[in-house]
Amino acid sequence: MSDLEQLTQALARNLKRWRGERGFTLDSLAARAGVSRGMIIQIEQARTNPSVGTTVKLADALGVSITTLLDHDRTPTVHVVQPGQGVRMWTTGAGSSASMLLGDDRRGPVEMWTYRLEPGDGTASDPHPAGTFEMLHVTAGELTLEVAGETYAVPAGGAVSFEANLPHAYRNEGDRPMEMTMAVSIPPVRPADPRH
Repeated sequence: MSDLEQLTQALARNLKRWRGERGFTLDSLAARAGVSRGMIIQIEQARTNPSVGTTVKLADALGVSITTLLDHDRTPTVHVVQPGQGVRMWTTGAGSSASMLLGDDRRGPVEMWTYRLEPGDGTASDPHPAGTFEMLHVTAGELTLEVAGETYAVPAGGAVSFEANLPHAYRNEGDRPMEMTMAVSIPPVRPADPRH
């Protein structure tokens, strides 16, 4: 089985499991996530490999990390991720990419990512649930961060944190690659009230 097939199967199994644990119907999860009921059915039946945006929306709605939705081999106490073994979430033709390194849900979802943006490249993010917090550490180049229309320059060696419930984007407006590590803390989601 290929890596993509393993991820598709793990996502199908984990989405169904977490939806059940949270007590969400297909319709209630669809409404919370802003994803169609049909798409959720296709994902749970392992008939599609959804976009990163769809996966993020589902993870946010369930109150779990993306890693938890994609994880097919989790170590309970210590989880070592070897170089190059993170889950590649997206790439561009220019060579930009983002990889999910780690995630944990024991105290509310927390994720760790690496990003590489080539000169002139960038990516935007929809607002996350209220209470979501991001911390970024730029290790090479310079990051141009936009949060709710305001722009911030973060040079190599610098760091920034912000409430991520606002529209935000990461860009490389420089002439050399920008690399950063990002930690995301997401507030936990309470199970659905069975009376509703």
